[in-house]
This record gives sequence, structure tokens and C-alpha cells, in this order.
Amino acid sequence: MDSNLPIGAASPDAADSEKSHRWYPEGTHITIRGLTKRFQDATIYDDFDLDIPKGKIVSVFGPNGCGKSTLINMISGILPYDAGQILFEGKEARDTRIGYVFQNYREAVFPWMRAIDNIRYPLQYLDIAKGERQARLDRLVESFEVKFDLNRYPYQMSGGQQQLVSIMRALVVDPEVLFLDEPFSALDYEMVMFLRERLQKVLTERQTTTMLVSHDLDEAVLLADEVLLLTKRPTRVAENLPFDVPRPRTADTTLSPAFITTKTRALEIFQREVRKP
Repeated sequence: MDSNLPIGAASPDAADSEKSHRWYPEGTHITIRGLTKRFQDATIYDDFDLDIPKGKIVSVFGPNGCGKSTLINMISGILPYDAGQILFEGKEARDTRIGYVFQNYREAVFPWMRAIDNIRYPLQYLDIAKGERQARLDRLVESFEVKFDLNRYPYQMSGGQQQLVSIMRALVVDPEVLFLDEPFSALDYEMVMFLRERLQKVLTERQTTTMLVSHDLDEAVLLADEVLLLTKRPTRVAENLPFDVPRPRTADTTLSPAFITTKTRALEIFQREVRKP
């Protein structure tokens, strides 16, 4: 993904110490203040504030139409916004290494490139030696325990294999922040289980700040350190639920008391928001 997209906001006045402190909370990676977004006559976000912790996986969950994908698209720099400011430890998106995994893997991978070349593609934009490029690629392939032939073209692979290629391409640049927009929604359950297990291992080892949009509440809780629950629009934070359970997390984790408690609370909040007029 091209992380040099403008986000249309100026940096805060560093000379104002009180204001600077507001923009750099301790332990926070992404700071959002006053975010406003409208589509024609619909206000999606209005003076929205949010802090995303550094090195954690944050799931985004909420009612349909509340702007979950819109939120990560604005943060990542893909989508412009009308007002507000988004900073990554004081930097803008264009100065931050960002990885993004889209829901539709068929449109995300380059069909004219072999899988290995798809994964390698972003490395050409990094100022690193050829040997380091290959080393990064090798480490990533090993981390995901890839069993299929990466010399094949996308049309020769299953949907799950194509999405794995898309995920690896996003991670090969060693991103500071990774965005995942429903990355498993179109895959069969066996592949979903495999990707969840491998991805959380890689992300926790690298301590990559991650935002995951999901329509699956079990998934949102299972993978997250925090579950960000959103309201109907104009969107606010309904609640931010911590889920501090040791990893690796598996299907058995969903049977644990901590998981059931967190999911139950998330469902209560979600149903409350859906029922609002």
C-alpha cells in the first residue's frame, strides 16, 4: 500500500506544551482529535476523538452503517476527511509505514504477478539492500509456514491463499501500523482458523499496532487486546472493552469465562445501540 497519501491536516503547534501533551498521550500510537466526515447530507463522524494504544490489536465493531471501514480508511490516509487531525506518535500518515489488507483479495493482488512477486512488490519503495529484501521475504514465509507454491499466479490459488499473499504483502514492509478490513469474511472456516492463528502470532511477536474491522463478534473479541464498540452515526465510542487473555488464542479460548464475559458485554452494548431510534 502507498503510505504517502495526504490526509489533509496540519501538524499541531509543538510550541504549545499543553496542546502537544494532548496530542501525545503516553502509550498511544494513533491520536485522533475532532475528526469530522460527511457524505452528502449524512454526518458519519462529528468532532470524534480516539486514542489507539501502541503495539496492540484493536478490533472495531458496531452497527451497520456506523462507519467502521470509513474510520480506518481515514486513519490510513486512503479517504480524506472534512475536519480534525490524525497523528501517529506526532507524525502524519505519509510519514508512517502503513500496511493495509482489504476484504476483497481478488482486487487486492496483482493478477499478472506471481504470488512471490506480489509479496515482494512493496519492498522496491524501501531504501534497503537487496539482501535485506530477500531476508525479509524469507522470514515472512517462514513465519506463516507457507506450504503452497509461491511461484503460482493468483488465478492458480484458492481464495485463502490469495488473502494470505495479500496479508504477507502488507507485512513485508514491517509496518508501524496495520489495518485489516474484514480480511477473513470471504474465506472458508479452515483457512480462517489458520490465518487467525498465524496472524496473531506474527503481530504479537512484532508488536505491530493493528486495527481490525470485523462483523463477526467472536472474531472481534478473540483477536483483540481491546474491542472498540461504536454507536450509530454520528458515530461515537460506545465503550472500549479490554480483553487481556494470554496468546495464542484458539477456538478453545471462546469457551473461557473471560471470553464469554467480554462477548456478553459487547453484545449488550451493540444491541443497545442498534435499538436506538
